[in-house]
Amino acid sequence: MASNDLNSVAIVGRLTRDAEVRYSQSGSAVASLSIAVNHSRKDGDQWISEVDYFDVSLFGKQAEALRSYLTKGKQIAVQGALRQDRWEKDGQKFSKVKINASNIELLGGRSDNGGSPGAYGSMGGQERQAFAPRQNYDAPPPDGDSFGADGGEFPEDIPF
Repeated sequence: MASNDLNSVAIVGRLTRDAEVRYSQSGSAVASLSIAVNHSRKDGDQWISEVDYFDVSLFGKQAEALRSYLTKGKQIAVQGALRQDRWEKDGQKFSKVKINASNIELLGGRSDNGGSPGAYGSMGGQERQAFAPRQNYDAPPPDGDSFGADGGEFPEDIPF
């Protein structure tokens, strides 16, 4: 029987420290970072601000390529999967949930203080495409059978 389990997470927050990159025995880069995610909740008549902290691991070429951009205070979006590490110390069992990132996208403006969301810091569009392909929404639709390609009005008999 096939499993219907899903382990996927997407969060946006700010780095609490500069990313640390180390290399595994096989030579693959592993970046370790920590992200703070702010949120508010209502308690009676007051809004209370809270912060959750998450440890994130990023692997391979993306870890090396983003190393210099993953600095304290930088806003990032993280996509990945949750992983629970378990260990025992002095007879006591411990566990910690971490995020294994499959993609990290830089957010915020060039200076990252008040820049518009969606601007990509110091990374130009060309570098960004290597990590998150961008679609060109300003380009005209392709010729052929695309909806409205003839430039005319909508047909009166819509088949639905």
